[in-house]
Amino acid sequence: MEEHTTNKGLVQSERELLARLAHLPVMGKILFVLAFFVFLSTSFALIAKAINTQLVEVPRHGGGLVEGIIGRPRFINPVIAKSDADRDMSALVYSGLLKPTPEGELAPDLARDYEISDDGLTYTFTLKDNLVWHDGVAITSDDILFTINKVRNIGLAIKSPRRASWEGVEIVTPDAKTIVFHLKQPYAQFLENTTMGIIPKHVWQNVPDEEFDVSYYNIDPIGSGPYRIKQLTRDVQGLPQYYDLIAFKKYQAGEAYITDLRIQFFGNNQELAQAYSDGSIDQMHALTPEAAKALEAHGGNVARTPLPRIFAIYFNQNQQPIFTDSAVRKALGTALNKDNIVSNVLDGYGKTIEGPLPFLEKTDTSASTSDRIADAKIILEKAGWTKNAANIYEKIDKKKKTARLLEFSISLPDVPELKNAAELAKNDWTKLGAAVTIRIFEQSSFSSDILSPRKYDALLFGQVIGREPDPYPYWHSSQRNSPGLNVALYANKKVDQLLESARKESDMVKREELLTQFDAVIQDEAPAIFLYSPDFLYATSPKVSGIHIGFITTESERFLGIENWYIQSERVWKWIANRMKRTP
Repeated sequence: MEEHTTNKGLVQSERELLARLAHLPVMGKILFVLAFFVFLSTSFALIAKAINTQLVEVPRHGGGLVEGIIGRPRFINPVIAKSDADRDMSALVYSGLLKPTPEGELAPDLARDYEISDDGLTYTFTLKDNLVWHDGVAITSDDILFTINKVRNIGLAIKSPRRASWEGVEIVTPDAKTIVFHLKQPYAQFLENTTMGIIPKHVWQNVPDEEFDVSYYNIDPIGSGPYRIKQLTRDVQGLPQYYDLIAFKKYQAGEAYITDLRIQFFGNNQELAQAYSDGSIDQMHALTPEAAKALEAHGGNVARTPLPRIFAIYFNQNQQPIFTDSAVRKALGTALNKDNIVSNVLDGYGKTIEGPLPFLEKTDTSASTSDRIADAKIILEKAGWTKNAANIYEKIDKKKKTARLLEFSISLPDVPELKNAAELAKNDWTKLGAAVTIRIFEQSSFSSDILSPRKYDALLFGQVIGREPDPYPYWHSSQRNSPGLNVALYANKKVDQLLESARKESDMVKREELLTQFDAVIQDEAPAIFLYSPDFLYATSPKVSGIHIGFITTESERFLGIENWYIQSERVWKWIANRMKRTP
């Protein structure tokens, strides 16, 4: 009865309201309608806003990206990768046990987890479940063992740049998912070794060691990384023009959001820059400081981060006898205006350095060009060097009645920054009284024609310091010959002992003390002139989200986390987004 009365009252109220509305003047009716619609639109806006706060943007699979790089890959194979192009492609195609993170740490990749024994001599890794190669074959511990055995190839038919890192490591695979590494002595940087890409045993086991570097699998590789090879397109000369890659659906960290990735190859910086300018490529990392500055000034996307790399001029005393005179090496280093190089060549995107380990440096030893040259002349003349009629320093051998001229060449790859740095160095040395020739080589052939055979007087070149600095590969006497990286062909027993001890030392304070002693010896003997440490510059596409360039040691590490880059996206409820999050 009460409910019936209530309903009757509501109906009566509605009739009264309608009756009053009917008797409103026209303007009143218009105002009422307007107010009603304002109320409705405000209500809908508030509701939409409330809903929007509960929605988040999430990546969606799809889209394509074109990246341009300099050089053409010959060895898309982590065992023998030598060039930047090799390493770029290998980073996309292969996976390691661990992988670096943009935060400068190491995270699981193929490995699910690992354990280190208390004495630091045993490392035990366990693989993740359901790992497969791009061709669908299961990944097992035998693949890891096979890869490392190829790296440290006993017959030396396979010249792997990584060989020194795995010498003396015993490997045991008790089952298909477990790999145990036994070290003869503690090695502070060992975990870094496990970021090396793994190659499939079932693909490579029938390739003879003598044919390892000429196998077609180096050009059409099978890996387990975020992208697999879809197609290789060659130019009219038969050289690789670009690779089309496609996201690997069974990649252990989840299928990459960007479905199609093209890596296009260029012969030099000019061609690459032109392709970026005309829009035929979306991204490039070989960005000159000048181009980066201009791009940023016009609102372009330039990712920038300090690069743990040093550039120096290395003296080859075996090929150029004048460099055996320490006075020559020290005078050339003294005469060089490094600040001028950084400001004119890098546009401020870097810093000057004085030794092989810049993180140890605490003082600025800069001086004016005129002071440096004056000091350099004193060093030379005290050592018996005098200027001849051509204003070039020479040293007379009274016994042989011959004269040695202060004359040499600098070899370097065709990179704008290096060419500019070489010209500035030449200018300073010409003022000093040296005759200098600059020799420039295509990047695609520089490693095989110049670097590996050590065919240079002086070499302007870059070296990677690494997450955990290990100068051993660059300065230990055992690394003087290719594929070693001791490009100064330097040999010093004290330095060898310091580097060996530093590798064994797990105490970071003691290790830094050893490295400080090493750094001091190198600076004193001057087997190289250390120039600068640059910033990494990467022109990225505004259509791509999710790019996070953190701490990297090589240019190829810009692809860390590429599976999380995305072009397409959608908005979903937060609880759905949380369920969609990738797990490492």
